[in-house]
Amino acid sequence: MAEPKGQTVDLASLSAPQLSSVKKRLDDELEHLTTSFQKLRAAQNKFRECLTSIKSGVSQGVAGKPLLVPLTTSLYVPGTLADTDNVIVDTKGSGADFLGAGQTTKDAAIFYNAKIEDLGWNLKDLEAIVQGKSNNLRVVEDVLRQKVISGGGNGASSSQ
Repeated sequence: MAEPKGQTVDLASLSAPQLSSVKKRLDDELEHLTTSFQKLRAAQNKFRECLTSIKSGVSQGVAGKPLLVPLTTSLYVPGTLADTDNVIVDTKGSGADFLGAGQTTKDAAIFYNAKIEDLGWNLKDLEAIVQGKSNNLRVVEDVLRQKVISGGGNGASSSQ
């Protein structure tokens, strides 16, 4: 329920404006976490594309044939595959500030599989965090709705 470093707050003791503030903060956190999740998923898919390219695009049948070589995500130049056993892997993860490392296709596949797996674990952890924040947001919304319905927006108990 509560995070180890967090403190527990009785939501019923908060006023409607305080609950609205908590709700806004949770909305903002959830939006940021969801955006981060989408970016991690996109990165994982890029690594899968790299792995597919190595498995299907770097073979003896392609050697010497013309192909387009990506310099950036939108700039390609014509070239030919000279070596089907060795590739250059972007170890920094971005086309800008490229840091390439020559690796065998087998090592490159291992590298990309490890990246895909690491991102999978990070996505799983982040998904659990997003789920927890979503649950917290629902609870805050429910308490706020009850406060508004009962007219108890000032934090003090109304008639009982």
